[in-house]
Amino acid sequence: MVDDIAAVPAGRRAPLDALLPRLFAARSVAISTHVSADGDGCGSEAALALLLAQKGIDAVIVNPTPWPAMYSYLLDGGVRDESARGAAALAAAGRLVIVDIGTVDRMGALAPAARALPLPPLVIDHHPPGDELPGGVGVVDASACAAGELIYDIAVTAGLEITPHIATALYTALLTDTGGFRFSNTTARCLALASRLVAAGVDPEVMYRRIYASMSVGRLHLLREVLETLDVDPAGVASVAIPASALDRHGVSADELDGLAEYPRSIAGTRLALLFRDLGHGRVKVSFRSIAGIDANLLARSFGGGGHARAAGALVNGSLQDVRERVQAAARAAVAASRGD
Repeated sequence: MVDDIAAVPAGRRAPLDALLPRLFAARSVAISTHVSADGDGCGSEAALALLLAQKGIDAVIVNPTPWPAMYSYLLDGGVRDESARGAAALAAAGRLVIVDIGTVDRMGALAPAARALPLPPLVIDHHPPGDELPGGVGVVDASACAAGELIYDIAVTAGLEITPHIATALYTALLTDTGGFRFSNTTARCLALASRLVAAGVDPEVMYRRIYASMSVGRLHLLREVLETLDVDPAGVASVAIPASALDRHGVSADELDGLAEYPRSIAGTRLALLFRDLGHGRVKVSFRSIAGIDANLLARSFGGGGHARAAGALVNGSLQDVRERVQAAARAAVAASRGD
């Protein structure tokens, strides 16, 4: 008998059994994710909110930054976004669940309010674990292709229905965090789950248009400007930068920046790609994208950030030029070390 590749992995069953009674015991739940939520964070939040509704639990989304416009379709079907109420919405909920992050530190301005809650947050995350989980309760598995995979496992374990809208939210999570099923985290199980989500009502062509074929003219102009900053190092490091005023000049929102780091990574011979975004006020956000053999997470951690082995990020203090020089030097050293130079 062939094992069902989509079955919940054995190693997740005990954490799920510990999480679900606590999750379902709450009458109301606030769901949150990291600053500048991405497709995995938004898709996981929307799917979880709708799943909890099947259990009669009042679930609301409370994020530290506004819901990205490109994922507005996920707010259909009864998903409630109360991010505008901020800390008050967190305090009104019986339990906080954080998805796609392993610590409240990544909740930005909402972090102090989250720490002040009487109960520790429940955690659903697929990043490599760092410090001990807040409260020690959660499902954290870096082998999952996305946090959305873990939400799928919650649905299956609890016997909840994956409706077409929930399937769309989960597919969004899987599609975006695997780069359209192209990155190394595209496992056989990930594709098996995607198949089941399509069977549950997802239209892959519609999802492609929503995520990858709805670019604004402003983003194209921004891309042209960003590519003019391209720097390609013979060592195998390529980088681009976004000046502080660029988004305003081109009328582009932060959620439209997803995928820009893939342009330098797509250059032949590149082993480590960097995207620098000047946030102003002496802060620069750095995105790290690597190929096999180079740990982007380890490099990002050296600058106070973190993430995955192939994709990570950090917020670094300094001017754009200063940060770019420091990070590029560290990146060259990382590439050299991977070659044994």
